[in-house]
Amino acid sequence: MSDPVTSPGPAVSDIVTLVDQRALSDGERPAWTFEARDGSLDVVTFADVARRSRVVASALARQGVAAGTPVGVMLGNRAEFALTWFALMRLGAPMVPLNPHYGPRDLAHVLDDSGAGLVVVWPEDLGRLESLADGVTPADLEGDSDHHDEPVEPAPTGLTVVNLQYTSGTTGAPKACLLTHDYWLRLAGSLVDGFPRLHADDVLLTAQPFHYVDPQWNVIAGLLAGAHVVVLDGFHPSTFWERVRSHQVTYFYCLAAMPGLLLAMPPDTHDREHRVRAVQCSAIPTSRHAEIESRWGVPWFEAFGMTETGADIRVGAEEHDELVGTGCLGRPAAHREARIVDGQLFLRGPGMMLGYHGHPSPFDDDGWFATGDLARTDDRGRYYLTGRLKDMIRRSGENIAAAEVEQVLIEHPAVQVVAVIGVPDELRGEEVKAFVVAPDADVEALESWCRERLAPFKVPRWWEFREELPMTPSHRVAKALLRESAPTPHEASA
Repeated sequence: MSDPVTSPGPAVSDIVTLVDQRALSDGERPAWTFEARDGSLDVVTFADVARRSRVVASALARQGVAAGTPVGVMLGNRAEFALTWFALMRLGAPMVPLNPHYGPRDLAHVLDDSGAGLVVVWPEDLGRLESLADGVTPADLEGDSDHHDEPVEPAPTGLTVVNLQYTSGTTGAPKACLLTHDYWLRLAGSLVDGFPRLHADDVLLTAQPFHYVDPQWNVIAGLLAGAHVVVLDGFHPSTFWERVRSHQVTYFYCLAAMPGLLLAMPPDTHDREHRVRAVQCSAIPTSRHAEIESRWGVPWFEAFGMTETGADIRVGAEEHDELVGTGCLGRPAAHREARIVDGQLFLRGPGMMLGYHGHPSPFDDDGWFATGDLARTDDRGRYYLTGRLKDMIRRSGENIAAAEVEQVLIEHPAVQVVAVIGVPDELRGEEVKAFVVAPDADVEALESWCRERLAPFKVPRWWEFREELPMTPSHRVAKALLRESAPTPHEASA
């Protein structure tokens, strides 16, 4: 067994130090621009990030938040989300990012599992907390900016947990990845020290929801590089490139259905009038890769990573041209090792999660993490995905555990047996399909039942009613047979 890979660590060991150093060196330069749906802009300088995060930290300390206290944050794509995150880092308290679209069941599970008794929310969302947790608004936290009680800030280390980041597992409800300062600094640092070598002249753009890791690593990468980060309120294909041009963006990352949705927009005479020098994307449509690059006149680079492991495998500039349209993931980043055992991709190296909150370690004795993805290599040591072991549905970039949807459906009084699988979809990668034995229910009733209990992206789009489902000898539904024999599904109501 070889020794674990080692690589130079980040120049700073914690994000708090990075925030304060950047405020001193580049204080009046814009760190972030948050753009609302109505086009209004909230520009935050590097000095603002340091100053406002201290104010929020002081207010949170007066709320009883201390080192190790998990705090929920449900603020959407607004500057207050990132400021609250950094404020919690100052206190040594982990953030629990909350999806604003969580249904009651999702929200209850995450708050209970994480132990978050306080949630930072907008006033209109306070009622959603009910008896689940206490709520406090950004205005409450920043309103008393002249308060002089500075909280005692514990000295963070690289292994201090800063996120309880929930992601769907292979079975059951979502689990929290324990993400540290080192996780974020390794991930972001690999994009500064390695390809695409982000620097102070770059303008990064992200349109993904801020409760996911993508906007979060964009923010840390911007701090490391001294770059300007633009955050949109969401991904809107019809105006996306217009915003790229308006903000003079030079780099962005996207995934899943986003490339296809952009290609579906009518060609524009201004398509090539932008400053973008590189796009990184997970799951670039192989058959349309060359078309994407031709239309916008910029190279798109495949990249692979997971919430659990950070930035892992990517295509670099030197191999881009020969790999267009191949689906190749590229090679492991400098801080990452990869290997394939029995067809499954394993990863190892610094900058991964510490583990899952409240669960046994997912790492083997030598530090390898099983991704659940099937992969192969070519004769030059480059990696390609070939499938997934996990009973997971990947819909428009969202990870959905089939077992979680099945559990909700089986609780309906009319449902006798249920199985949920992912089915191919040209636009979203996969769609959610439910097979049910429920003689006294229809699509409308079951869809309504799910919408009341799950986030919208988890609600099945396709439904098939049967008198019985095939079973294995151990009395589990034989999903492999369902996948092989499924006829054209019946589409659920919009």
